[in-house]
Amino acid sequence: MTVTADAGTTTLDLGPAHALSCRECGHQVPLAPEFACAECFGPLEVAYQFGDISRAAIEAGPRSIWRYRHLLPVPSDVDKYPNTDPGLTRLVKADRLAAALGVKSLWVKDDTGNPTHSFKDRVVAVALAAARQLGFTVLACPSTGNLANAVAAAAARAGWESVVLIPSSLERAKVLTTAVYDGALIAVDGNYDDVNRLATELAAEHEDWAFVNVNVRPYYAEGSKTLGYEVAEQLGWRLPDQIVVPIASGAQLTKVDKGFREFAHLGLVEDKPYRVFGAQATGCSPVSAAYKAGLDVVSPVKPDTIARSLAIGAPADGPYVLDAVRRTNGAIEDVSDEEVVEGIRLLARTEGIFAETAGGVTVATAKKLIETGQLDPDAETVLLITGDGLKTLDAVQDRIGPRATVPPSAAAVLKALES
Repeated sequence: MTVTADAGTTTLDLGPAHALSCRECGHQVPLAPEFACAECFGPLEVAYQFGDISRAAIEAGPRSIWRYRHLLPVPSDVDKYPNTDPGLTRLVKADRLAAALGVKSLWVKDDTGNPTHSFKDRVVAVALAAARQLGFTVLACPSTGNLANAVAAAAARAGWESVVLIPSSLERAKVLTTAVYDGALIAVDGNYDDVNRLATELAAEHEDWAFVNVNVRPYYAEGSKTLGYEVAEQLGWRLPDQIVVPIASGAQLTKVDKGFREFAHLGLVEDKPYRVFGAQATGCSPVSAAYKAGLDVVSPVKPDTIARSLAIGAPADGPYVLDAVRRTNGAIEDVSDEEVVEGIRLLARTEGIFAETAGGVTVATAKKLIETGQLDPDAETVLLITGDGLKTLDAVQDRIGPRATVPPSAAAVLKALES
């Protein structure tokens, strides 16, 4: 849909998107770089008027998230602009991990294959497409690492400037894999919540800066729907019985759920019950704590975990995660840092997939959910692995290494293998 704003001075082409709608009171406003409702201060999200779309039309589309462009707040010709073309990553039948966990049917959605090796390439690509239409010229973000990589790379590909704010304690690998794109990378003394508050201040002062997860957040968050779309398409146009999703801000979990519901509403998959489970690290588990306490609000915490990509102490979508999990009869669990490392190693040795700490959280949480009887081992299950282990080597570097160091002789090798 083409929307004309500001008394006809600006024309927006954001596909099927027709308004921004408050998630609390339902009040709608025209498409714009807004993220909070003027009526109740609730968060805004994109509202759509979808046309007819078929499985065949999607399958004939690009081998990227743009095959779903008619379901996203982007122009119909979005794939013609320079971008990183993320998406359509592997859905791996994880039989060896399934046997280790005691699950009958298990799939791993491996998003490490994206351009900067995390799911953040999806959300940034959508945010960039919307930012172009909204008149921005600089791509920016506060980040715990993966988003920093994705924003810096997407801006470089598009020929835009970038401004990326990170906590000064961020993993070295994520710092280097952001700095290499030569944008403006600023380290801030403080945790992610401090960095996020600073970004909100800067967004208000610089009208040409598109902070992807602040002033264009409603558009950005929609990119996570494509994970749900791809899972359903790759399963042969059907929904899984249950899915385990890591929680940082919580937007990914809520949007995967939204993607499932949209596919069902549009008749692209059979509308059937499914269960959504959330995974957090115990050192930053405010949503898990609220779920276990039976609360509807999430109290902020100070993060203290090796899973830094999930270390958001005041998750914006926390209450909506609780809603989605409870509506689908799922659950939320958290795991220790030791369990996170074991989750990384378990996935690596069974399926040959090296996940970052967030992936360790997902695997370890799935294991705990099975052991506590919350996740059905007989139901078809999908685990979301959202980032590459090469980003968080410090989590495992002191725990793994060569079995032995030997002189260059076959006998020495065999002796080491025997022992």
